[in-house]
Amino acid sequence: MNTIEVLSPEISFINLGLSLPPAPLPLGVYKPYLIDGKYLYLSGHGPVRDDKSLIIGRIGKDLDIEEGKLAARQVGLTMLSTIKTHLGSLDRVKRVIKILGMVNCVSEFERHPYVINGCSELFAQVWGTENGIGVRSAVGMGTLPDNIPVEIEAMFELHED
Repeated sequence: MNTIEVLSPEISFINLGLSLPPAPLPLGVYKPYLIDGKYLYLSGHGPVRDDKSLIIGRIGKDLDIEEGKLAARQVGLTMLSTIKTHLGSLDRVKRVIKILGMVNCVSEFERHPYVINGCSELFAQVWGTENGIGVRSAVGMGTLPDNIPVEIEAMFELHED
């Protein structure tokens, strides 16, 4: 009998060889995360680097599309940091339900989904394609806080305790 070994999100993340930036603290009047029953909601996150600095710039002006996609991946890492910091383990998350990706870009830019793939692909690597890919919106914005290139908020389903 063949069995398929499914790696835990924690093991999958370790296998990627990536590091997590520090979980950001709220800079306004909001909670970075909220648990309601079996759902975890994450507030909008930006691209925080390991040294706590932000990636900044507007896509199509200061950053190209590939730099934008890398910024979205960094947002995903920042969100993973928030999950690990406040929930203790990525294994607490059963699956990604929804992400909303906002792209700070020039008005002529039209490839918002490609940029947000940076985060979606990371989540698929951590939770697998079945549980790591949820529903999604990717939209362009005229500006974002502190001139960050990408902001993403998300909703996850947690494992039952």
